[in-house]
Amino acid sequence: MKVLIVGGGGREHALAWKLSRSPRVKKIFCAPGNAGIAELAECVNINAENVPAILDLARQHKFDLTVVGPEAPLVAGLVDAMEKEGFPVFGPRQRAAEIEGSKVLAKEIMQKYSIPTARHAVFEDAEAAQEYIKKTGAPCVIKADGLAAGKGVIVAEDEQTALSAVHYIMKQRAFGAAGNRVVVEECLRGEEASMLAFTDGENVVPMIPAQDHKQVYDNDCGPNTGGMGAYAPAPVITPELRQEVVDKILIPTVRGLAAEDRPYRGVLYAGLMITDRGPQVLEFNARFGDPEAQPIMMMLQSDLVDVIEALLAGELNKINIGWNDGASVCVVLTSQGYPGEYRKGEIISGLDNLPENVVAFHSGTALKGNRVVTAGGRVIGITARAASIPEAIELAYQGVSKVHFNDMHYRKDIGKKALAR
Repeated sequence: MKVLIVGGGGREHALAWKLSRSPRVKKIFCAPGNAGIAELAECVNINAENVPAILDLARQHKFDLTVVGPEAPLVAGLVDAMEKEGFPVFGPRQRAAEIEGSKVLAKEIMQKYSIPTARHAVFEDAEAAQEYIKKTGAPCVIKADGLAAGKGVIVAEDEQTALSAVHYIMKQRAFGAAGNRVVVEECLRGEEASMLAFTDGENVVPMIPAQDHKQVYDNDCGPNTGGMGAYAPAPVITPELRQEVVDKILIPTVRGLAAEDRPYRGVLYAGLMITDRGPQVLEFNARFGDPEAQPIMMMLQSDLVDVIEALLAGELNKINIGWNDGASVCVVLTSQGYPGEYRKGEIISGLDNLPENVVAFHSGTALKGNRVVTAGGRVIGITARAASIPEAIELAYQGVSKVHFNDMHYRKDIGKKALAR
């Protein structure tokens, strides 16, 4: 079969890598792709959000399957547009994807269907939000309502930081129209984890739990990023806790969305805080996480094509999704300065030197002549699979030591919380 992957980051490289291992996949296209994906797929220089151009590409090549990676094209209605023309496509439709596209909508759904989450208030006016913060105090969390590439959340430990966050999002327009409304939330304490599930709108099949590392520096310091590394499985989610998340969060959310005429089909991602009052939802995403997709794809034993086909047919209950033993760890290499300003065009060396069972999933890379160069903030996710989390951590950092580019930055504590358990 001929497959199109939409997107050009580490998540999409991980999906391309997994799909390329299926005996059923003969050819992969990717729009727009990156230097790493280009080794597995024919990359077409079309922006992931350019719905008309992607539709034209699908008409031209008649893809047997399209896999949409990032959130923006989902929220823009790419799945609806492709389904309308009869193309099989993996990802939620626009109305369902709004659970990520609007944090306000996500909160409304959680409130209505008794899904555990932090107390919150919604504001369209900066002054009103600031008055509320002065009344309720800090710590609190300020969230831009719309899509902000994983960076629209500010955890404020003190009142001044919270007031400045409102100003930054609503007045300085740091995230553009995404900041027309803000959600001010109580600050939950505990350990974060990511639970992703495949769902056909009726059946919900959880994946192995993962843990992302959002802050740019070690020990969870510095500003939020799109993710500095991840590992799976995450021992903070015990088998009992996993079942609780399925029963109290994932299934009620899928059923709630269906009741709101937003039938959900694809990957549903619950970002969780494991608190002393149980798991609480921090956010929902309408797709695989990035970088969680990288270790999850390395751990997935089943053929991803078989899983997707069962999901699209509404028959997830008829297949058994298998997982590899052991663990996988991803360490993200970034350009110095990310998530702020950074340089591009630095030559990357050492990618041919990686140990066995280590894959470099490209995120922000490009080809310049025959050299791979940096082209984004998050550049590469060095991802290893081994018999245990400690071994996978060691192997991933062995891989990191082989790769070099000017001003390369990475966290040195990926997986540390798992070791404590």
